[in-house]
Amino acid sequence: MITLDPIPRALVPGNSAAAARLSAPNYDEFQSDLEVWEALQANPDSVLRVTMAHCDVPEASEIGHADSSLSLKKAMENMSALLSDPLTRVAEDVLYVYEITTPARPGVRQIGLGGMARTDEIRTHFTPEGPIIRNEGIREAKAQGRARLIEATNAIVGIVNLAVPDEEGRLTRALEAHADANRPDFETGDEHGNQHRVWLVKADAESRRFQELLEWEPEAYVADGNHRSAAAALLGRRGFLAVLFPAGRMHISPYNRLVTEAARPFEDPSAALSGVFEVEAAPGDGPFQPTKTHEIGFYRPGSGWLLLRPGPGVFDPSDPARSIDHDIVQRILFDDILGISDPADARLGFVGANHNATWLQREVDQERAILAVTLPPVTMEQFANVCRHGRMMPPKSTWFEPKIRSGLVMGLLEP
Repeated sequence: MITLDPIPRALVPGNSAAAARLSAPNYDEFQSDLEVWEALQANPDSVLRVTMAHCDVPEASEIGHADSSLSLKKAMENMSALLSDPLTRVAEDVLYVYEITTPARPGVRQIGLGGMARTDEIRTHFTPEGPIIRNEGIREAKAQGRARLIEATNAIVGIVNLAVPDEEGRLTRALEAHADANRPDFETGDEHGNQHRVWLVKADAESRRFQELLEWEPEAYVADGNHRSAAAALLGRRGFLAVLFPAGRMHISPYNRLVTEAARPFEDPSAALSGVFEVEAAPGDGPFQPTKTHEIGFYRPGSGWLLLRPGPGVFDPSDPARSIDHDIVQRILFDDILGISDPADARLGFVGANHNATWLQREVDQERAILAVTLPPVTMEQFANVCRHGRMMPPKSTWFEPKIRSGLVMGLLEP
């Protein structure tokens, strides 16, 4: 049973034009603070001035440190300005229907229900029967940073993306019927040509029906926002901002790797790799992005693009987590061969699908990295199987697309 409560006070754009100016990618979609700064130069009204306040400076050389007292003070000031900005308005006691359509998947409506999910329903050691299942480890410092932002702004801006099975399609049909019968309160496009539409739903018989449909769902899986949900729990908050999408409408894109430095010598890639992988030249003439499970791309100057397939005994097919290619690469390539055992090591870079294999190759060719690894997308079946077995996904292995747009619905908290 999944509980979704209305948002007592939601800060939302006044109309679609305001939504275009306020909304932005989530902070974790950027590869660097410089990218955030550039986005703010292009659109200074965006909610990034709150979520990434240390980048809201006149010159790139002035970018500060995230979570510093100066940054949190600026975030608080910027949120205060947002509350009185004509671009925003407050809606009380609302759920919302959120639909994203993308040219990458024509004809597919990713439609979900948003509101406040319960922190006490997150599955932990203390709540082993909790129906909201995390599938990635939490870094305490990162969760604390998000918690400090919530405290400073007295608001929850980041939204957690949850997947629910909706095996009979009842939730999907109900949400689509509502969307088809009503005009959205606001909508906006994004940098990738995706369209985001939001229908605010006041507490009434229809919103209660949506809640009842969610109560039939046995579990929900955290697709994006493990740390955002953890931040609310750390503060003792009853709820966190979330959208629950039927899993069948969701899509996972590749999540690749860059290595800036090895911990041990690595001169001959073919010799080092051939003991554990089947190694051959990658198909095609250009950068290689695999699409099939257990096909891995490898690029290093001199060797060009290689195709790696895990050899016999490298993984246990019955283990839902250890058989995912991201885990295989971490254990075999990064740990055993390169000597980088910790996935949080600064020498490893995690690159989402908003940067393709051509971008990765350019980073290596321009000597900002020593090698690139491209990985096939995790399938929804793999993802759900790991969650159902109570296992953890390899770090940074699922890049769900299209992404929820930050700044379209924000939760204001009581002082």
